Amino acid sequence: MNDKTGDAAQKLARIAFIEALSKISSPKNRQAAVATNKNLGDGAIERLLAAFESAARTDADHGEFWDARDLQRLLDYSDYRNFLNIVDKAKEACKNTGVTVGDHFVDATEMVDIGSGAVRTVETIYLSRYACYLVAQNGDARKKPIAFAQTYFAIQTRRQEIQDDESALYAPLQEDEKRLLLRDEIKEHNKKLASAAKTAGVVLPIDFAIFQNAGYQGLYNGLDRIGIQRRKGIKPKQNILDYMGSTELAANLFRATQTEEKLTRDRIRGKEAANSTHFAVGLEVRQAIKNIGGTMPEDLPAAEDIVKVGRRLKKAIANSDNKN
Repeated sequence: MNDKTGDAAQKLARIAFIEALSKISSPKNRQAAVATNKNLGDGAIERLLAAFESAARTDADHGEFWDARDLQRLLDYSDYRNFLNIVDKAKEACKNTGVTVGDHFVDATEMVDIGSGAVRTVETIYLSRYACYLVAQNGDARKKPIAFAQTYFAIQTRRQEIQDDESALYAPLQEDEKRLLLRDEIKEHNKKLASAAKTAGVVLPIDFAIFQNAGYQGLYNGLDRIGIQRRKGIKPKQNILDYMGSTELAANLFRATQTEEKLTRDRIRGKEAANSTHFAVGLEVRQAIKNIGGTMPEDLPAAEDIVKVGRRLKKAIANSDNKN
């Protein structure tokens, strides 16, 4: 596969991932999220969606950004100085991904009305959508606005990444195409996850099997790989990932990428700590699915063997080429 083809495949995979997760944006699922989460008041999800988007500003070049002080309040931080600690972690995460920090975090000053016609200067930071995503990822997930934002900004950031002319060449994708792309993406991210786990101390094959099961148990309500196989009628030697539909694959991709990132970012060390981290991330993804009114992954039916799907698509492409 040449570089150009590889780039296209990555873009296709991102599109498929977005399509599988973007159900959070639908009014029906936002209403379901409120109904299934008793800790959120009536209309809470709708209000959070509106608040995040309405807080966005536009610069002279029509680019969107958020004021850190606005985001501070949205994410339920009462003290700006404490919030800056989260922003500093987000900057470090940005730097570690090889992205120029200054492109997403811009120091600024603003004039604030303090009453009776008087104003004073305050320091703030202008944040891109990607910066907001990183801030949310590094925030306290015990805060409900943070937990919501971690999912919301992740989805919206990925959506923005592919809003260009090239994306129109590939969408919409059919279920078979989405499954193949997501399955390939998981293969690549599982390699990165294995590397991060090894750095954390998960070295032996048996240790990695236990580590992987911890993630599944968090996401699948306590079911490990064998438990998932039994529930879905998948044979022992068959790879459960090969029998997942696009929605289930997307959830597992999110689990893998977020665990890899957390293991690396938080410098997790020790097998038990790595296992606990994987379980916790799986549980967070499960909660996100619950919050948007989605079907729990263990309740999703087994899909057709991905190998057969690949053969069928390959044959269809060959027949199309022959006709041309």
